[in-house]
Amino acid sequence: MSVLASPIVLALDKKPLTINNATGHHTLSLEVAISKEEQATGLMFRRSLGSDEGMIFIYPEDQEITMWMKNTYVPLDMIFLRRNGTVLRIERNTEPLSERVIASGGQARAVIELRAGSANRLGIEVGDKIDFPGLQ
Repeated sequence: MSVLASPIVLALDKKPLTINNATGHHTLSLEVAISKEEQATGLMFRRSLGSDEGMIFIYPEDQEITMWMKNTYVPLDMIFLRRNGTVLRIERNTEPLSERVIASGGQARAVIELRAGSANRLGIEVGDKIDFPGLQ
């Protein structure tokens, strides 16, 4: 009988992120994925995610960012951000475990992943401003 290794779940440092939009100012606590290893693992293998928790992926340069849901059990909202923190695109309610590529649809600097339904709950729309260190 073989023994399978448990998948690695990264627990990264959390930082506050503020969303300023028509519904007000919302502060979330997000894990920050900066290294290639952190970004490759992301929220994979997690079985739950709090309503004001998530992860932000920050890239060193503007680029077309692509994501997927491989090994990700929790449905997510993906919010693609321009370098100045403006919301470029939102992919709502992604399908768990899917290998479908989800693209930013333009030059982006970061992606926020939140539990599915969070973008609607917080009233996040394209053009909203996100305040976070590293995005200006």
